[in-house]
Amino acid sequence: MARRLTAAALSLLSLLALASCTGKEAPKQPQGAADPPRIVVASGQDVTGKNGIRQQLIDAWNAKEGEQGYRARLVELPGSADQQRSQLLGALQSGSAEYDVVNLDVTWIPEFAAAGLIRPLTGAAVKSPDDIIEAVDRTSFWDGERYAVPFNSDVGLLYYRKDHLREAGASGTELGRAVTWADLRRLIDAVNDDSTKPADYEEGWTTQLAAYEGRTVNAIEAFASAVPDFALTDEDGRYSADEAQLTAGVTELRERTASPYMLEESSGFREAESLSAFAEGRTTFLRHWPYVYPALYEGFKEELGVTRLPGKAVLGGQNLAVTSNTSEQRAAKAAELIAFLTDPDSERCLLRAGFAATRTSAYEHAGGTPECRHASAYSAGPSASPTGESAEVKAPDQLAGGVSYSRDILLPSLSQAVQRPRTPLYGAVTQTLITELGALYGHRPPGDAQVAKNLDEALSKVLPG
Repeated sequence: MARRLTAAALSLLSLLALASCTGKEAPKQPQGAADPPRIVVASGQDVTGKNGIRQQLIDAWNAKEGEQGYRARLVELPGSADQQRSQLLGALQSGSAEYDVVNLDVTWIPEFAAAGLIRPLTGAAVKSPDDIIEAVDRTSFWDGERYAVPFNSDVGLLYYRKDHLREAGASGTELGRAVTWADLRRLIDAVNDDSTKPADYEEGWTTQLAAYEGRTVNAIEAFASAVPDFALTDEDGRYSADEAQLTAGVTELRERTASPYMLEESSGFREAESLSAFAEGRTTFLRHWPYVYPALYEGFKEELGVTRLPGKAVLGGQNLAVTSNTSEQRAAKAAELIAFLTDPDSERCLLRAGFAATRTSAYEHAGGTPECRHASAYSAGPSASPTGESAEVKAPDQLAGGVSYSRDILLPSLSQAVQRPRTPLYGAVTQTLITELGALYGHRPPGDAQVAKNLDEALSKVLPG
């Protein structure tokens, strides 16, 4: 068993490493007279692997258009999310690459819209908008206008080792749908008992707290859990929090990430490192994203548990937008492409591949496999693994006690998720959070009130209001 789990972890880590070192920018190229017109879609790496679900949906569009129709081409950008954002900003501002459609992180929409780099979308770009999960669809708007359509969503989930809980003598290994942080601490205390501590185990849980976006995500989840209706910015992007709220949030974040509950190394972990620690049995609980569920199940089978994250969870994901520098004719066709890539069938395909779908209708067939016609590799048989190849074991939707992973865990998590600050200055805001909250993980961390005071002063300088 241990050997198989290690192999699964290495497979996942290899994929995540690949996501940071592949992809090429689309250069400006004149279209030959005999060539069909082309739409270039720029996106980050597809976590479902080589020839993943995004490419297969692009292929389905090209097949629908036929030989003489518009041909869509997917360009995957290299590097981290921050590096991809910088590449897209530079390319669109300078016109150095002919991107017609861009797949943007949900936090980038206000920045790209305010800078005039993407254009407002008409109804032609979105089919059945009422079917899109409301919280997810709100990320597509800025200043009262729709600038994008949700493509694939994301939200934090809690994964756990049932074998660890069983060895610790827990009364049950199925955590259901409403786990609290108090529940989590009691379970970790039980696992920490020296008489029942699993082999290789070190501390209770792990997450992503390195000096990158993961620290911001964990902070917003803690702040929103500690302060009802917490928001760093209002709908106009102006600073709306205060020092007292930040102090409560910092206290919550510190309590969540203190020893003996969190693995100490988590302060330097990104997604790959936290995933590896969990797969190696060093922790019992893991905060991670939905796309790792199929591969984790492939390694752990019935010993893997998954449920909603205690407290508030942050909404992630990517939205498709049309660039402002594309021609009107191409923009109209690009809107049609977006409508196809985000229609109900495409969203069912995305869910089947391991992404969090953005439409309520994708979750209607709880306990079964959502129908997917656009992508043949996902239309029948077992789900694909994160390597892009067919997995021998499909991660089940039906969990113990009649709980559906998609309907009862993933969909409510998305519907009730909180957003990160919505502002054209998000890059500066997240860097401020990362820097100021880093004090919590130094050798001599200051008190919660001092960290909050410093954070309040820094945010007041970055944001209007």
